[in-house]
Amino acid sequence: MFEAAELGQKLTKVQYEAELPKLRAALLQAHFALKDTPVPVIVIISGADGAGKGEMVHRLNEWLDPRGVDTHAFWQSSDEERERPRYWRFWRVLPARGRVGILFGSWYSEPIIRRVYGEIKSSKLDTELDRIACFEKMLADDGAVIVKLWFHLSKKAQRRQLKELESNPKTHWRVLPMDWQHFKLYDKFTEASERAIRRTDTGHAPWHLIEAADRRYRELTAGKILLQAIEDRLQQLRRNPSPAPAANPAVASRPSRRASTTILDHVDLTQQLSDKEYAKQLEKYQGRLSRLAWAAWEKKVASVALFEGWDAAGKGSAIRRVTEAMDPRLYRIVPIAAPTDEERARHYLWRFWRHLPRAGTTTIFDRSWYGRVLVERVERFAREDEWRRAFLEINEFEEQLVEGGIVVSKFWIHIGKDEQLRRFKQREEIAFKRYKITDEDWRNRKQWDAYKAAINDMVAHTSTEFAPWTLVAGNDKKFARVQILRTLCRHLEAAL
Repeated sequence: MFEAAELGQKLTKVQYEAELPKLRAALLQAHFALKDTPVPVIVIISGADGAGKGEMVHRLNEWLDPRGVDTHAFWQSSDEERERPRYWRFWRVLPARGRVGILFGSWYSEPIIRRVYGEIKSSKLDTELDRIACFEKMLADDGAVIVKLWFHLSKKAQRRQLKELESNPKTHWRVLPMDWQHFKLYDKFTEASERAIRRTDTGHAPWHLIEAADRRYRELTAGKILLQAIEDRLQQLRRNPSPAPAANPAVASRPSRRASTTILDHVDLTQQLSDKEYAKQLEKYQGRLSRLAWAAWEKKVASVALFEGWDAAGKGSAIRRVTEAMDPRLYRIVPIAAPTDEERARHYLWRFWRHLPRAGTTTIFDRSWYGRVLVERVERFAREDEWRRAFLEINEFEEQLVEGGIVVSKFWIHIGKDEQLRRFKQREEIAFKRYKITDEDWRNRKQWDAYKAAINDMVAHTSTEFAPWTLVAGNDKKFARVQILRTLCRHLEAAL
């Protein structure tokens, strides 16, 4: 594979200086045009040590408008990063729509290095590469342009380049001891890198191999590749602008359809607890949860608990019974409402990745990423292709949480339609509860059957072995709260 990048490509100074002004002007023009589009551009800079990757990062920052560029270098993980799933460090720096993100090092670095040093087998490397391919497809499906640049040096050229850098007083600091260590493993790096490129070279995120021995050639080649990628997308947008989700849900809502028998119909809503039994069970499970929360802190086991349910199902009061049992230093509640401008400018999962808990703590989501396949589906804020692919994206997200050591608990609090009506009317009658009832609640109620069908699909597609749904019988709030506490305790006990 790399033979194609060992042809001795060079540019003279005259050739370079003749082409550079035109390239820079075109890049700037394309970058300015990009700012008014819903397209983020992700540039991955990878390749051999000594191949000029750092110089290329500087050059792109010089050629592009710095106000629209985010540059991130990935090296050693921080304590904060090591306490979360591996992709957390990448998700949090993804560029917003209309911006360019330059990643010096990326999600490829760690799997390749671990394979070279024998920490993982080829099968594990393939698993990691398949996850990368899935991740990049998810970003591309969301509109991102992914430009992957691999700067290659032959073994002879790499030795020469490292020696030249090391002997120059101005550049000797750029050669680290690990560079020579990696050089001794050149053949193993080549083998692992070829495997990575071959397995992740896709139509939506192709690799570009660049011969890097000559500075002028590698810089102009990389610049032209980036320019072409941006111009291609701009032209595509001019020909066929992406359909936008409906802006007015009152007009755009799907007509309610009669739901057939669903998973929710099998939840026994007659289950209830007496006041006496409730007090006894509440004390028992809150005490157990308190002890388990501190044990999780000591063992550095993180948890995510998400609460979904019908309007007036009792999510807020259930969450309060959970947090009453926990030290405030050990948890954080994240209420999810309509996305902000900052959140809409990125993939819908971005705002959830950034709130993941540190080791030993718990994040409680009051509503969650499942809005994509519920309210966004029913109210047509998301196109059908968007919410349908979200099932796979969500499963992949949750699998990464579990693999990262996070205990995931998912609750759907179910109530009957008549019980919801009773609670709505009660809220209207009681002054201190009146703020809880809005016109939107009444409008959502008219979509009951459409939501019921969406919930059925959600549970069927995303109740997995590693992150199963708990369907909570919520007509009796006392029973629901105890069921939730008991489930949280069981999940933590299993993890500990």
